[in-house]
Amino acid sequence: MVVKYDQKRSNFKWRSWESVIFASMSEYHINVNCKKSFKVSLDQDSGWNGQLDGKPFSLDVVKEADGNWHVIRGHRSYRVDLLEAVPADKSFVFLINGQKHTVKVDDRFDQLLHSMGLDAHLAAKVDAVKAPMPGKVLKVQVQEGQEVAEGDALLVLEAMKMENVIKSPATSTVKKIHVEAGATVEKNQLLISF
Repeated sequence: MVVKYDQKRSNFKWRSWESVIFASMSEYHINVNCKKSFKVSLDQDSGWNGQLDGKPFSLDVVKEADGNWHVIRGHRSYRVDLLEAVPADKSFVFLINGQKHTVKVDDRFDQLLHSMGLDAHLAAKVDAVKAPMPGKVLKVQVQEGQEVAEGDALLVLEAMKMENVIKSPATSTVKKIHVEAGATVEKNQLLISF
């Protein structure tokens, strides 16, 4: 789930995202723009003080509004705005002094799973969508070769007189559509291959 932050809309609950980034654990690996990686350790009792790649740092952070901060490090000032958050992936898009930065945060549990090789299944590619229930295909909303994003509508399946939109579980390209409008399908029947 991607959450786009809109300061004019008040339904964004920033506190839950803060807890995703900086929960009670103190050591993180932070990847910025898929180019630079940093090891960050926060001192539990001193707020925004800690170690950045083994060197001490201290930040002065003032929260101006939900998703907006003024940060001072050393003698430099930074304006930080949250643009997007994907909590399940612990990835965020920030606007820092007018420049966009994508940030991925790994806590000690993510690091442990990676070291044990158990994170490979998290990146497993979804290769098909199957019917979650028996029903009738009312409408196919994609074409073969079409790029789809996670959550995009693939088709409409009628079951028990209710229309159910079947959505893409991941970002992918439709390789083959195995059904057409008007077809009756059984539970677990292959609908679309990626």
